[in-house]
Amino acid sequence: FALRGVVPTRGQLPAPGRPPGEAPALPAGKDLVVVVNRESGTATATASLVREALPMATVMEVAPADLPTAFDEAAGQGRALGVCGGDGTVNLAASVAATHGLPLAVFPGGTLNHFAYDLGIETVHDTAAALTAGDAIRVDLGRFRPGPKGADGADGYFLNAFSLGAYPELVRTREHWSPRIGGWPAGVLAAFHVLRGQRPLEAEFQGRRRPLWLVFVGNGLFRRVGPNPGRRHNLADGLLDVRVIHGGRGPALRLLA
Repeated sequence: FALRGVVPTRGQLPAPGRPPGEAPALPAGKDLVVVVNRESGTATATASLVREALPMATVMEVAPADLPTAFDEAAGQGRALGVCGGDGTVNLAASVAATHGLPLAVFPGGTLNHFAYDLGIETVHDTAAALTAGDAIRVDLGRFRPGPKGADGADGYFLNAFSLGAYPELVRTREHWSPRIGGWPAGVLAAFHVLRGQRPLEAEFQGRRRPLWLVFVGNGLFRRVGPNPGRRHNLADGLLDVRVIHGGRGPALRLLA
């Protein structure tokens, strides 16, 4: 599955591993509809900057519970879908944009903005410049199917990573402590905290059932290993970065190693 992400090239060719995509040029944000998660990070302040930089864009600020409906409505109103919020909000926007065949314009408005930074977007000006020029790249969109093999269920999508077991709680704990003590110390603290209180899950992996503490599936290859996998050089390499911590003794020590 491919998705078109709108990003600036700063007058240069796209970076290696970032294939160009097709997107309409939308000067001043004409025919762009931006959905803002008003409870996400710096999204409300960022929305004001979006209105200033792109006066012809339609900007909708909504509560988290209203995001699915707002994205569906926005996808039927413009030539491109914009999103301002954290990675969870961007992930939802990506699935809607892919379903409707629209390019996605990402404005960094969350706490960490992993996907926006991987695209090379750090400010509203970066996205506005790309929209004006119609610059875009293609990125992969990961897909998973919930439930046992053969069961019915709606597909899920992920731009950054999909995980089971200890990792989701590890991330929440790390993000709670990282503003106070820094990313890597927070990752170490989170690993000890989470694995001390959790039991391994049972899952079928490579053809047999086994205890697993953690399953991490990254959309594309990440630069480094560990509780904070880092950023990606290539968002369209067609690969999944799979990391597993098996059940058994010493999971915390093996995870930290």
